Amino acid sequence: MQVKSKIWMEKDGKLCFGIGRARLLRAVEQAGSLSQAAKILGMSYRHAWSQMKSAEENLGEPLLVRNRGGKNRGGAVLTKRAEELLEQFEMLDREVRALVDGRSG
Repeated sequence: MQVKSKIWMEKDGKLCFGIGRARLLRAVEQAGSLSQAAKILGMSYRHAWSQMKSAEENLGEPLLVRNRGGKNRGGAVLTKRAEELLEQFEMLDREVRALVDGRSG
């Protein structure tokens, strides 16, 4: 057997950030929109939107700056706070996996 780990961040007992939301934010960063990020990750736009809405509500602050569609087409960019959380989470995830994953149980 091998030991595996999974981490997430909570605020007041509510999920704010985990690997799924980190991947979604990286995809938004790459694609420039939540809709395109959802496509990249093979999820529905509704699910992606729900994930971001829940994270933002639980954090009490926005993670994306959204531009509505239309003539110039919509899009989204990460807020400074989202960039900070993403960096913190990815560093913590790497550190925990290096310490725990792969050990024999």
